[in-house]
Amino acid sequence: MRVSTPTPSSTHSTIHRTIHSTLRRIQSPIGRIELRGDGAAITALTIERSGSLPADDLSENSDALLDLAAAQLAEYFRGERTTFEVPVSPRGSAFQQAVWRELVALPYGTVTSYGELGRATGRAAAGRAVGGAVGANPIPIIIPCHRVLASDLRITGYSGGAGVPTKQWLLALEGIAHR
Repeated sequence: MRVSTPTPSSTHSTIHRTIHSTLRRIQSPIGRIELRGDGAAITALTIERSGSLPADDLSENSDALLDLAAAQLAEYFRGERTTFEVPVSPRGSAFQQAVWRELVALPYGTVTSYGELGRATGRAAAGRAVGGAVGANPIPIIIPCHRVLASDLRITGYSGGAGVPTKQWLLALEGIAHR
């Protein structure tokens, strides 16, 4: 299993669970990372911005799943892992879920465009909505939103960590050319 996302029928039950019951922080080449989980899946991954993380005031409460995700992220950052094998449960609209499923299917070292994502989700003219869904991804890196570029391979933004420099670093790690 590479990464699992909730099916539309399971999304409703995800909303009624405790969203973040576990917490683990790790060091990475792009800054500290905060992993959150609900005991069954990863529910959030946040890259440090301006020296802080959303739950810096909380004590860590890790579990085997967060420990596995942390180990897989360390392997990814060392260039030893190209897929993630942890369950994820991102919260979002049906359209966001469709975009995130497309991102999960995108192989390491490859890119897609906002237009291609729109076509793949049946909304070819929804570039802005696709961009919004990509930017709202609550589990970056594992759900690889950094692999989305403009059709001319330009970076148009990145909402994680330090923004565009973080995206440039991730693209370089995967050997992805960009403008």
